Amino acid sequence: MALCGGVGASALPSELIVHIFSFLPDRDKLRASAVCSRWRECLFYPALWSGLKLRARTGTGSGSGTGTAGNGTGRLEFLIRRFGSFARELQLELDGAAQSGPGDPELGERWREAAHAYLDQVLCLLGHLRNNRNLQRLSLYGDTCILQDDGILDSSCLAQIDQGGKKIKEMQQLFEEILSNSRQLKWLSSSFMLGLVTPCSLASLSNPSAETLEHLSLLDGQLPSLVSTAELQRLVHLRSLSIDFCDFSSEMCRLLSASDRAPLHRLSLLLNGAALEAKPLDGTATEDDLKALVRRSANLRVYLMALDVCSQDLLRVLKPSLPLERIHLDSFSTLVTDGVLELISQQYHKTLTHFVLVRDDGGFPDLSVNRNEDPLVLLAWRCVHLAVLIIHGYTVWSHNLVAISRLRGSNLKVLTVSEESIDFDPDQSVFIEGDPVHNLVKEVSLGLGRVWHPSMDSSVILSDPTQHFHREMLSFSEGV
Repeated sequence: MALCGGVGASALPSELIVHIFSFLPDRDKLRASAVCSRWRECLFYPALWSGLKLRARTGTGSGSGTGTAGNGTGRLEFLIRRFGSFARELQLELDGAAQSGPGDPELGERWREAAHAYLDQVLCLLGHLRNNRNLQRLSLYGDTCILQDDGILDSSCLAQIDQGGKKIKEMQQLFEEILSNSRQLKWLSSSFMLGLVTPCSLASLSNPSAETLEHLSLLDGQLPSLVSTAELQRLVHLRSLSIDFCDFSSEMCRLLSASDRAPLHRLSLLLNGAALEAKPLDGTATEDDLKALVRRSANLRVYLMALDVCSQDLLRVLKPSLPLERIHLDSFSTLVTDGVLELISQQYHKTLTHFVLVRDDGGFPDLSVNRNEDPLVLLAWRCVHLAVLIIHGYTVWSHNLVAISRLRGSNLKVLTVSEESIDFDPDQSVFIEGDPVHNLVKEVSLGLGRVWHPSMDSSVILSDPTQHFHREMLSFSEGV
């Protein structure tokens, strides 16, 4: 059957062609638009682009970027220019190729190019969204490579790429304009968008959107807090919140516990150990505050990611009343102790479903030293709803891995352990014939009821933790 001309596509009404194209992913829609003018006209029907999921690269190198809807800045600008004014949902992720800050003599130029591209892309996006009154969902994830690993960019760094801060100020004004023009915003998320959100941004949110907003996530790892208790007071129908752990104060927790508000269902908290000197834990929600919140929000579930937080601070953070469902402990220089794992398995055995333990260091400490039972095995035994277990950077003995697989069985949907984290007990290997790795794969596969292999590529586990938090937070909050 001819697809273009003749008896085929030309005989179909445009409405039917649009309906057929609605089943295509965004990338294929763009490709199909090059077939002929008729298809192009149908493919750019507004109803096909009510939701945009975009991904662009801000750095150099490959330079093209990847995305659901296209590659590179050119396609990003094309789609935003064409559909930004009426799209109901927009999700943007900016990935950077620059891996260091401007202080690195080799990568300083790449950093500046990445920062320039970031500013231009964000200005393009916001400029075409400013008059969109149909926007219901806005989700933005910035470039953590631009933010640097070692802290906040100072004014001298910003002056290298943005003379007088003109572009940063324009970005902030456009973002506030979008919030003030919105009329039915339900989802607002901005994570690590350099210079975009200020403590005053949320005050620009229109009253109609303040009534409809159900999810709020404002994170950038900088000072001061981007979400104030006063502004949260307007968001009476908020059901999902994602903020810096140190900004989750007693006052905010008490506000969310009020009876005249919708109960909170999802709470995502990011705790960065490097920021604890400037943002201490002293003012965070107390045990009594959390008890009141849980009484008001019986279905509340919490996701916590701790980045390079020492065990002493973790013991202060892990309060009994916190209904933790997902925990991600990611560290570079700090070490999670067996006492922390013991506390987690005892306090959250009824709620914990996801547990990620990652350490990006050369050593592989053994948490089972001087213990009768391995704390990871106890975690798998006590946490009856555990469905995801990911481990890298800590020694996992092969016999304990087999025990974990047998304890949780097919209910453990994800068991990811890096190959370099697995060790074999020489005393037990004497009694086992054949290759120990082959026997381990066989035993764990039997325990899980499916084929299993250790993770050969540790980069899969050691991904950008802030990007992991952003994506996990999206899937966690969408469950409301």
